[in-house]
Amino acid sequence: MSTFKHSTAINFKKDIDYSENSIVSKQVLQKPTGNITLFAFDKGQKLSEHSAPFDAMVQVVEGKVEITIDKKPYILEEGETIIMPANIPHAVTAIEKFKMLLTMIKG
Repeated sequence: MSTFKHSTAINFKKDIDYSENSIVSKQVLQKPTGNITLFAFDKGQKLSEHSAPFDAMVQVVEGKVEITIDKKPYILEEGETIIMPANIPHAVTAIEKFKMLLTMIKG
């Protein structure tokens, strides 16, 4: 997982590339209180249903995704954000190629 440099302008759309049939990630920040990670999903790639012990926020940077939270599907497009609550099952499926910024806050 790559890490971004401090004190450098970041363009989340341009600073990560897609990889065919894969999910690519780059660590933006990693702290004891939480993490921020940039992801690029090829069309059809997914994270199967799982839960996390802390809240997570997804910001769609580019493309279109289906995020399922507690069995309810949400379709998000560029510029939209959703919060996935702690300990609630969720899944991510790329409807088309998409990029997201994932912020996880521990608490």
